[in-house]
Amino acid sequence: MLTGDVAYIKQMNRCLLLSKIIEHGMISRADLAKITGLNKATISVQVSDLVSEELIIETKQEHKNLGRRPIMLSINDQAGFALGIDLDKNTITFTLSTISGTPIRTDTIELPSSNYKIILELLIMHIKDYIQQCAHARYGLVGVVIGVHGIVNKDEMIYFVPQHQWQNKNLKKDLENEIGIKIYIENNANLCSFAEQVYKHHQSKNLLSVSLYSGIGLGFMVNGELLKGYHGYAGEIGHMIVVPNGLPCSCGNLGCWEQYASESSFFNQLSDNQNKLDLRYENIQNMLFEKKPKTCNQMEQYIKFLSIGLNNIINLYNPEILVINSELLRMYPNALTEITAHLTSTISQYCELLLSELGNKACVMGACALAIKKFLGVSELCLTSDEDMLS
Repeated sequence: MLTGDVAYIKQMNRCLLLSKIIEHGMISRADLAKITGLNKATISVQVSDLVSEELIIETKQEHKNLGRRPIMLSINDQAGFALGIDLDKNTITFTLSTISGTPIRTDTIELPSSNYKIILELLIMHIKDYIQQCAHARYGLVGVVIGVHGIVNKDEMIYFVPQHQWQNKNLKKDLENEIGIKIYIENNANLCSFAEQVYKHHQSKNLLSVSLYSGIGLGFMVNGELLKGYHGYAGEIGHMIVVPNGLPCSCGNLGCWEQYASESSFFNQLSDNQNKLDLRYENIQNMLFEKKPKTCNQMEQYIKFLSIGLNNIINLYNPEILVINSELLRMYPNALTEITAHLTSTISQYCELLLSELGNKACVMGACALAIKKFLGVSELCLTSDEDMLS
């Protein structure tokens, strides 16, 4: 029993030190002792182990003062790599990052169909290619996390993906059988929320992220953990009914929120109104800039329906920070002002309403971060986003 207790404490100390080294980028042993409260002997033993495992490296910092140059500790970026995957309606996006969360490569491929076997083969082929690219590192590819735009249970089984009409697919098992490395499957909105906390809002204890792209998804971080519900199905807020007997939804209901407030619904409606089949974000941005009446009126209706759903979410969860992830709203200067004007209830309470700076990269960033967290075994993870990646 004593051995187990000692090993557990040692593992806790290891995870604490790793998380602080990652958070600060570079830090000395002395500063680690101040921050963590661990004694110098404990830190010395742990650092020695981590250096021998090539997870961290030591460098001498240049300084002009007299005396010995301090030895700084930092994560070894070349020890291994994480792969984040965003499996969306029409595309798959792959992002490879270092174990400090810095992205080094992103690829996007078009999906030829929604057929499960075809997409499975595409995933197998590309993941194997990334494994080969990372073979030079001591730990190679440390983990793969796939964000799915659908319902994923606590066992990481895909229960339902409306856009592909997949039901009860064990993508995790199918991939692991072929590839031989650890695969994690997660809901894309959960990964977006995780990315917001890990990269942008480290101190937030109650962060809620709403993604508005091909559908609407909700991710909620409470004390650093995702709120998933009993089976893991929590967050399918896009299928909250906001218009009784309204527009039909692929889920089988009528009047779901995502039929009125997702970006795909906005694009579809505007395409019908403009008789244009291939509208892009830049087209809409130009129409809004030129104050085209139909486009402006539709945006007004879009924000109205979006605000109805946000009001319901705020009343349900009382978030500290509410992040809206939408490329459409990022190009509309008055978005937050107009949304806030609709949230007039004296009951609805939240501290901050923000537009995501991570945009459509949030899912793959969250996926990379989760793979890193799983590999290192840390309970908390604070990473620094690369501003070039966000542009």
